[in-house]
Amino acid sequence: MSGDDDRDERPRLSWSELDKRRGKPRPSAPERGPRGAAAEALSRSATQSYLKKLDSQLFAKSGKGGAPSARLADAVRDALGTPGLDAAARAYLEEIGPPREAALVAAFLDTRDRALQLAALAAWAEELAAGRAHPTPGLRAQLRTLAEGADDELAERAEEILAMRR
Repeated sequence: MSGDDDRDERPRLSWSELDKRRGKPRPSAPERGPRGAAAEALSRSATQSYLKKLDSQLFAKSGKGGAPSARLADAVRDALGTPGLDAAARAYLEEIGPPREAALVAAFLDTRDRALQLAALAAWAEELAAGRAHPTPGLRAQLRTLAEGADDELAERAEEILAMRR
């Protein structure tokens, strides 16, 4: 091999120099924020709106007794797959009313109580009609299963809801 090799063009660093470079933090790109006063005000307004909505969802009080709705919703979620699901869903329905979010509607559809299932379907149909809800793939699968079921009323309501979002 000749000494005119291209491999030696760049000077090699020693191990100690490489170690020194590893210890230094890499320069990071500056955080990108809104440009201009109007964009910053819009961003701040959107953030406040989001936080207010999140706060109301997490810490809303129910009509009876003042117990947080989050506690009852958590009880329904915790009871999924257990014999206590019907009782937890019934307690939620009595204190707060029918579920309005997809995860709770799905939990209500998992119950064995027909009245709880019908209440969840009616509430979900209202949410879809008002444009406040978006079905999850899992909920759509549950609705398709109900639409093919033996209970005519449940099947009809499930078909109506599936037809609303096509």
